[in-house]
Amino acid sequence: MKKTLFSLLFILITPSVLLAQVTTENDSITRLNEVIVIDTLTAKNAIGIVPSQIIGETTFSNYSPVDFISSLNQVSGLYALSGALNTNRITIRGVGSRTLYGTDKLRLYYNNIPITNGTGSSTIEAFDLENLTSVEVIKGPKGTGFGTNLGGAIILNTKQLSDQPTKFTNNTTIGSYGLFKNSLGFTHAEDNFYMTFQYGHMEVDGYRENNRFERDGYLLNTIFKLSKKSELGLLVNHIDYSAQIASSISQEDFNEDPTQAAFTWRASQGYEDNNYSLIGLSHTYYASPNLKNTTSLFYTYLDHYEPAPFNILDEFTNGYGVRTLFSGNLDISKNALFYTLGGELYKDEYNWQTFENLYQENEGNGSLKGDQQSKNKEFRNQINIFATASYSIIPKLTTQLGLNINKTQYDFRDLFNTGELNTSANRNFKALLLPSIDVNYAFTPTYQLYGNISRGFSNPSLEETLTPDGIINPDIVQETGTNYELGIEHKSEDDRNRFEIAFYLMPINNLLVAKRVGDNQYIGRNAGKTKHQGIDLDWSYRFNVSNKITISPFISYTYSNHKFLDFIDEEANEDYSDNALTGVPKNKINSGIQTNFGNGLFFNITHQYVDEIPLTDANTLYSDSFNLLNLKLGYKNQISEQLRIGLDFGINNLTDTKYAQSVLINASGFGGNAPRYFYPGNNINYYGGLKLNYTL
Repeated sequence: MKKTLFSLLFILITPSVLLAQVTTENDSITRLNEVIVIDTLTAKNAIGIVPSQIIGETTFSNYSPVDFISSLNQVSGLYALSGALNTNRITIRGVGSRTLYGTDKLRLYYNNIPITNGTGSSTIEAFDLENLTSVEVIKGPKGTGFGTNLGGAIILNTKQLSDQPTKFTNNTTIGSYGLFKNSLGFTHAEDNFYMTFQYGHMEVDGYRENNRFERDGYLLNTIFKLSKKSELGLLVNHIDYSAQIASSISQEDFNEDPTQAAFTWRASQGYEDNNYSLIGLSHTYYASPNLKNTTSLFYTYLDHYEPAPFNILDEFTNGYGVRTLFSGNLDISKNALFYTLGGELYKDEYNWQTFENLYQENEGNGSLKGDQQSKNKEFRNQINIFATASYSIIPKLTTQLGLNINKTQYDFRDLFNTGELNTSANRNFKALLLPSIDVNYAFTPTYQLYGNISRGFSNPSLEETLTPDGIINPDIVQETGTNYELGIEHKSEDDRNRFEIAFYLMPINNLLVAKRVGDNQYIGRNAGKTKHQGIDLDWSYRFNVSNKITISPFISYTYSNHKFLDFIDEEANEDYSDNALTGVPKNKINSGIQTNFGNGLFFNITHQYVDEIPLTDANTLYSDSFNLLNLKLGYKNQISEQLRIGLDFGINNLTDTKYAQSVLINASGFGGNAPRYFYPGNNINYYGGLKLNYTL
């Protein structure tokens, strides 16, 4: 209660909390002298009048280039938990909160290429923040052209510079825990050709034991204009990273020493090693001023190796597919009908095998591969066909109808066991028809009222489709739900004042629950219903103190009142109906002030408040609420006609708050050990950076 009052007091005395920051495409331009053009097929083009939220350079500049998660947390309705740089879980309006590890129940795109795997899992940590121009977030299933997942969709857009000379950029960041990050970029543009190349290296020892992270990656993004009507794009993104795993710890260990790793992970020196590649080839054709088509072919590859205390996992995934989108308009009764029509086919082949981990017999030298325990392959196919049509019935009123059809199939093959022990099986989910309707009414040129009703779904994860014995569970069905949303958007004519508030209600049926029955063993089942309801509020304002000095306060506020409607644990003989949904804070606030002094000097202060989080379905245990305060000071100057320099310095967790940056819900203790619920957040830490921009 005291922390809640502290947070509210902070809001009352800080101008930053007067309004919330609603960032748009302009976000990517505000702090730069460059002209930035987001990819020609952004989500905005594909979702029509459906509201989404975009963060870009203005938001990214509040934080260290290592801290992708804090930037995401400035989006209302979204809460990203980060146990480590390689252990992130993104929830949107409570969807995905019951996922034990990683992110699922939403769809992730990289320049409109799907990078979510066949069972719906996404790894945001595989991508470098410094390679991005903007991040677009669609909350809930209303993004008809982007999968209609219950959690929504996140679209990562890479940098594209227009009408710029050839230039080199280099950004070096150093900081606490042995942090070193360097990003080198090259951009070249001509009339019919554009290319950017980014190479990045990062390494950090981490705040905790067994917590080192290293990553190398490169991005090549090119566009060839074949003619006035046709252009070809090539995208190549590769990431190679290795990360030690400290894992979660118990309440006692958290209170005693949050820097310690879980005992078994420290003893086994557990880690993961990943190689991830994405290749995309896209063609855009402007058939006429009223019709455009973009078609992309893509291939993804992930090689993952993870020695854990309970086994050693060796896996690789090949994914490939095609996405096409037609967009255009027709004149009907003196008004234009805007439409989109498209489809997306994604197929992947997942291969994994496990081995004994004999670390206890390795004389303190960490993990040691033993006998093979399993060998499996799974083919996963997913098809999305979608269409939207929007029409202005009267000048101020626009209506949009949408439909998404999803078909998912799993083909599991046991390559280890033979005869009666073999567990190979197929799972063919029923086709889902997922409609949506949107209405937008413009009261004035600056005020709009919108409403949405949309149907969505979530596929079971791998853990939920298989029993611990490796058998496909035939009783598991997809989660389905309907989103009801009403909101108001305001943007002043001078673009200084922005405000948005959304009220939503989304009942979800066939709640997917992964019940832990052993160390890293789970049984999936559909356990009941949940009701997701809440308020997302964003506001920002720009004060012109003088001709040179501007002050921009902002706030994003999330109110989440999510509950189980019907949830009975028959094995435990417990009724959890009407309990708060596990893993979601009721209140989340992100606020701050950005100050520009006109002479290249800027100063940003940001604050985050996260309410207590229920850790068990019975609501008998909660994490502590917490407040975080971050500062960043920087200076930019054009040294010469060709050279631009930037310096910055930042402090994270200024008050040295002890807090859990991520939690594990419904944790169980095995072998007489206490349940491990908590991933400690970093203590007070520092970073500084030097950026050089040289134009030829």
